[in-house]
Order: sequence, then C-alpha cells, then structure tokens
Amino acid sequence: MSKCVDKNWLEEAILPLVEKPIRYTGGELNSIVKDHEECSVRFAFGFPDVYEVAMSHLGTQILYKVVNDHEDFCMERVFCPWVDMQEKMKENDIPLYTLETFTEVKDFDFLGFTLQYEMSYTNILSMLELAKIPFYREERMEGNYPLVLGGGPCAFNPEPIADFFDLFLIGDAEETILELFSLYAKVQAEGGDRVTFLKKACKLPGIYVPEFYDVSYSPDGVVEKFEPLIPEAPAKVVKSLLKDLELATFPDKPIVPYMDIIHDRIMLEVLRGCTHGCRFCQAGVLYRPVRERSKELLLKQAKDLMKNTGHEDISLTSLSTADHTQLNQLVDELQQVCAGTGVGISLPSLRVDTFSMGMAKKIASVRKTGLTFAPEAGTQRMRDIINKGVTEENLMKVSEDAFRAGWERLKLYFMIGLPFERDEDLEGIVHLGNKVIYLGKRVASEIGSKRKISVTLSASSFVPKPFTPFQWIAQDPLSELERKQRLIKEKVRTKNLVFNYHNAKVSHMEAAFAKGDRRLSKALVAAHKKGCRYDGWDEFFNFKWWQEAFEECGLTSSDFAQREFKENDILPWDFIDTGVRKSFLYAELLKAKSEELTPDCRDEGCNTCGVCMDMDCDMLLQEEVSNEI
Repeated sequence: MSKCVDKNWLEEAILPLVEKPIRYTGGELNSIVKDHEECSVRFAFGFPDVYEVAMSHLGTQILYKVVNDHEDFCMERVFCPWVDMQEKMKENDIPLYTLETFTEVKDFDFLGFTLQYEMSYTNILSMLELAKIPFYREERMEGNYPLVLGGGPCAFNPEPIADFFDLFLIGDAEETILELFSLYAKVQAEGGDRVTFLKKACKLPGIYVPEFYDVSYSPDGVVEKFEPLIPEAPAKVVKSLLKDLELATFPDKPIVPYMDIIHDRIMLEVLRGCTHGCRFCQAGVLYRPVRERSKELLLKQAKDLMKNTGHEDISLTSLSTADHTQLNQLVDELQQVCAGTGVGISLPSLRVDTFSMGMAKKIASVRKTGLTFAPEAGTQRMRDIINKGVTEENLMKVSEDAFRAGWERLKLYFMIGLPFERDEDLEGIVHLGNKVIYLGKRVASEIGSKRKISVTLSASSFVPKPFTPFQWIAQDPLSELERKQRLIKEKVRTKNLVFNYHNAKVSHMEAAFAKGDRRLSKALVAAHKKGCRYDGWDEFFNFKWWQEAFEECGLTSSDFAQREFKENDILPWDFIDTGVRKSFLYAELLKAKSEELTPDCRDEGCNTCGVCMDMDCDMLLQEEVSNEI
C-alpha cells in the first residue's frame, strides 16, 4: 500500500507559508488520477526545476499522454520544490510527493528525471534527498526503492550522473518507455528481481544500464577503457528513434495549470529534427532525421488543443519551424481557425534565411508576438565557421520585412567564445545591431510611423557539447569569456540598442558537466552538501561553492571545461550511437577550421552523416509546397 501525504493538513498548515502554493496542489484541468492498485507499473515523472518551468515542457505533456493512455500504467508528476518549500518539507518531515495523488515518490516503481540542462543536476539530488532515496545507485541495492531512470538531451552524456541512476533511456521515449514498462510488469509477474529486469532492459533500444559497464581513465584524465561487463550489455547503445511523427501520440488534452507558467500557450510540434548542420548545435545531431507532421494533422491538433485548453496563443515549435514544407499553407489555415477567437500564432527563434515578408505579415495580422532572429555570430567568417549559412544581407532583409510588417522590437541572438573567434567577430555583433537599429528608424520614417525602434543583442557563452563537430574543442577560459563580454558591452553606445549576456561562470560549469565523466559525481554531491541548488538561476548560483567542491574532490572544473580532446581519444559518450558517425563530425571540425560550408542535405543531397543509412530510416517530409510568398 502506497503512503500518501495528508493533503488537507498540507494545504492548511504548510502551503500558506510558502510562495505560490498552487505549485504543490495538483488537480489541474486535464490531469489524470488512476487507482494504483489497478496499475502494474507506477511511474513518478520528475522534472528537476520549479513548476512553472516543468509545466512549460512539451515532453512532459507527451509522456503523460503516452503512459496514461496505457490502461495498466500510471504516470504522476513531481517537480523540484522551490527553496522555501524545501525548507518547510525538511522542517516538518514531509517526503517528496506527486501532484496527482500526493503519494510518496519512494513508493513508485520508477522515478524518472528528464535531463534538459546540466545545471539542474543538483536539483535531482535535492529531490532524491526530499524523497528519502539514497543518491548513489549502489546504496539502493538493498531496500525497496524505485528504479531511477534518466532521459532527455543530457542523457546523451549520462556519465557525470551515471552513479546516481539505475538506467537511462537515450533518444525518443514514446515507444521505448512502453516497451520498458511492459518488460518490467512481465518480470515482476514472473517473480524476477532488479538485476533480471535490468539485464533484459539493456537489450531495448536506447537503454543504458551504467552498472553493466567498466570504465577506467588514463593519468591525464582521458577515458582509457569502456567495456561491457556482461554479455547482455551492448558495446554501443543505439538511440531510440521514433521513425514516423505522423503516427506518434500527441497530447490533445494537455494539463492546464492554474497559474502563469513560462510558456503559457499551446505548443504544436510541427516537426522533429534539423539538417541545417550548425556545428555548435547538439540538438541538430541528436534529433536527426527530420520528421514532419502533415498540415492536416496539425490543424486537427490545433483545433483540439484550442477546445481543450483555452490558451490564447499557438506556438509552432521545432528546431527549425520555417523549414516545414507546408508552413505557409498551415499558417494560412490556422489564421482561419483562429479568426474571431483572440488566439494568436507565434514562431520561435527563426533563421534569418527562412523568414519572409509574407510570413511576417501573416503573423502580424493575428497578433504582434515576439520576434527573435539568431544570426549566432557577428561576421561572415564566423558564421561560415559554425556553418550557419546566412549572410548580413539576409539579416537586413528579414529585419526590414519585420519592421514594415509592424514590429518595433527585435531580438538578435548570438554566441561568444566560439572556436577560432577573433575580437573583430565580437565587434561585428555590435555592428549588426547598429545597422538593424538604423534600418528600423529609416523604415519608420518612410512609412510615417512614430514607433520607437529597439534592438536587443542577447549573447550566451559557447559550451562545447557531445555529438557536435566542436566536441573535441576546449571552451574558452572563464577570464577570456568575461573579457569578451566586456568588449561588447563597451562597444554598445547606440540609443535603444541593448546588450544582454549570460553569466559566464554558469556557462563554465555547464561545459564541465557537458564534457565530463563519472569522476564528477562526487563533486556534484560535495557541491550539493554546501548548498548548491537551482544553479541555473542567477540568484542561487554560487561559483565559490562549486570551486570548493571540486577542490575537495581533487578536481578542477577547468580540467573538464577546457579539455581539448584528440581525434582518436575515447570520449566519455562514445558508447552511444546517435546514427551520426564520429568520422563525419570530425570532418566537419576540419571544415570549420578551413571556413568551409556544408550544405543542408534537404537542398543539395546526402552529406553521408550516417543517420539515414545506419538507423534504417529516412527524412519524412510532407508533400513539397513552396514557402516563397
């Protein structure tokens, strides 16, 4: 029998004392409550961040639908309590509980964590601590604890947190998670134990069981050996791939929060994957090949979501929404669906070479939503190095289109600290911002508008990520990243041109964990003991504690963040097969050094990255319709 927290007592005695108590009450529109006694598998899905962030994540809603549609399985949600609630839970010995039934998390069969961001790792430890579940897997061998499961983009280098997890699901989860839970139910019914289940589980697509592998390191810290310990464990863990998005489960009745969240809107996933081949972009490799949903299906989903949620905005989400072969027709027909409803249409950050005046007018006619373009770098040389494939002329054209269509505020997104970067590339960021400001003022004058034109330059520090051509590259030293931020800040002098930048110390720590290995688990625990949590939030990030934690463990964060790998080094994540070949990625690194572009395979044919051949799949595009207007 599962133990539950007393909801009435909690709402009367505890929640009035914390900020935003609605974070912890559940009961939202479209939430699902099942009888645990009728379920063969009970899954607590953990998002290691605050409610507002967790409920903005489309993957949460997708898995909620996938798992709960199975009559024998139940999925309930548990998010990281805010710091005030964590203190109240510790003071009053309140265990971590799920929002659907207030059941203690430690009584579930599985506790899953979606790994979206390296700087949320301390929140995983906070949640395990509140759940009264030991951090380390080896400490859970005895006792009735849930199996701790990890997934999401950071699971493509699970090694820094491998010691805390029983297993990982690497890749698309929609199909494999049902196979995994069905296997668990079968093993349980047959009287099998934990090890029996894990030995069978590691044969499923994308399943990695860390305890079944032996890893050792050379004196200079590079992986020396990574080998399976049992015959059932594959030498290469091949990612789980959902081959046809058209047939995939989609949450037509998503949970609707009772409070404002980060992305308070309908999220319509129009496609998955991207083939532009930006050399810094991990997602562009992890989610290949491109798989589109048809216009007809998307329109049906949009209508269902409008009816079932009451949201006032539809966001057409993907890595590169403007690439959808039927986008113009889709937006045209969505406008008709939204007419008279007050529902607007928005697009996420856009490539400057795929946006048009016609599209700008279409979106503007529904509602003036935010418009962000991502040139990524300030000079053509640098954009060629990262294979961005756009020009200053492209940026000027789309900016003019946007200003003429009615926008007065644009945001331009860049990265600093990119490989082979020079100071003139940084100065180019400010140059572009100035040109867009002056362009906006000229357009306003021509059309007789008195609108106040403003441009925001937003810059993050480059973090080398696994499975990109830059995975071998060292991140810039922290002092150099901060110098580059100062250089840009000092150059911004134009009125209404704003420069925002991320904390370089956070990016430094992110790189350490992105490029890290199993030795980092002890540093993570040491940092958590010092009080590190919510490290992705500026108000809580404490760099001093992190440096002390690494030092106590005989490590330095710079050894990981600034590590330069050699071509033939065994990388900590080499045992994972994304379908994109390592040789292709290294060839792309060499092309970056020579400032050579690689075309999009959708436009100029196969670049032999390997994913379509090795994963026995292909790009699934809808009937080609011109996106020119």
